[in-house]
Amino acid sequence: QVQLVESGGGLVQAGGSLTLSCTASGLTFSNYAMGWFRQAPEKERAIVAAISSGGSMTYYADSVKGRFTISRDNTKNTVFLQMNSLKPEDAAVYYCAADFRRGTLFTRSTVVDYWGQGTQVTVSS
Repeated sequence: QVQLVESGGGLVQAGGSLTLSCTASGLTFSNYAMGWFRQAPEKERAIVAAISSGGSMTYYADSVKGRFTISRDNTKNTVFLQMNSLKPEDAAVYYCAADFRRGTLFTRSTVVDYWGQGTQVTVSS
């Protein structure tokens, strides 16, 4: 079956950096656009960044532009989220997401085919 396994979350001080990884199995990774969403307590799950199946297109939420970078390695079935200059408001559970499409990307959680289990990111002020 399809599995998306995230890693790399943790506790970091404001201004610090973390890199999240998500490794997929059970699917043809290069056929899937990938995304990272986050959900803070009492808030809706929201898109953070997305990348097309081949990696040529990326999307970032305004709140993370210039600080976060999404990338993927299709030879390793892995998508990354490099997070720099972290702020307390970045604290959330971060979810990896996959949607079957080539050449485009997605930003809505309603189209996601598969979700990871989530990884907690905590930012201390």
